[in-house]
Amino acid sequence: MNRQMQKQPSSQMCFVCGRDNPIGLHLQFYASDDGSVVAEYVPREEHQGYPGVMHGGLVTALLDELIGRTAIAGDIWCMTARLEVRFRKPVPLGEPLKLKGEITRHKGRLLEGHGEIRLEDGTLVAEAQGTYLKIPDDQIEQYKTALAWWRVDE
Repeated sequence: MNRQMQKQPSSQMCFVCGRDNPIGLHLQFYASDDGSVVAEYVPREEHQGYPGVMHGGLVTALLDELIGRTAIAGDIWCMTARLEVRFRKPVPLGEPLKLKGEITRHKGRLLEGHGEIRLEDGTLVAEAQGTYLKIPDDQIEQYKTALAWWRVDE
């Protein structure tokens, strides 16, 4: 991972990034100057669907969070409206995964993004296209208050 990238904040209990969630995945996300967001992850045995393969629902959660994090990198608060996942190959357990997401279109209250998961050798194992809806300003303030512990951990 390129350490010159800016580490994004984590929440307390989010399933994907929550640092205090005892059953969470504890991912750390990094934003780059080009607006993309990256992360690395090694799925463990308890994340399996079929033996040796990561559960598709967890793969989907990774991709959803990843694309949403591209909006966060631009200080845009949004929620998933639609997500289409394409599973290209089984996602193996115990092997490092490289995740990358980017916003592909931003018009009005809608954002569209793309996320992908690759093996260390560059093999594409899963990708997603998503549409995200910007959260209304009054609701953002409620979330920001509730997320007072939203911070970057070193």
